[in-house]
Amino acid sequence: QVQLVESGGGLVQPGGPLRLSCAASKSIFSIDAMGWYRRAPGKLRELVATITSGGSTNYADSVQGRFTISRDNAKNTVSLQMNSLKPEDTAVYYCKAIRSGWVYWGQGTQVTVSS
Repeated sequence: QVQLVESGGGLVQPGGPLRLSCAASKSIFSIDAMGWYRRAPGKLRELVATITSGGSTNYADSVQGRFTISRDNAKNTVSLQMNSLKPEDTAVYYCKAIRSGWVYWGQGTQVTVSS
């Protein structure tokens, strides 16, 4: 079992930055991959960015060049640095972990981009 707790969401103006963090209850060395997904109002949940245990990253086209996913093995956290935020980035952001074939989700954190 892996518990995931997201933090860092909030209200930000267009063009501003925001950093999300996901704290895992297990060492992330034991987690095969972690990622961030989001669900905007009226839309399906979509992939934002992922990072494997080996450090390989993958981004949605809509956030490429603006968002950066990273991991801190010592703190068992995965972060998402979001820059140049747009109103269309408004969504609930979820952290996901895959470990030994099992999938775990955090409870989500709201990000609202608005002036």
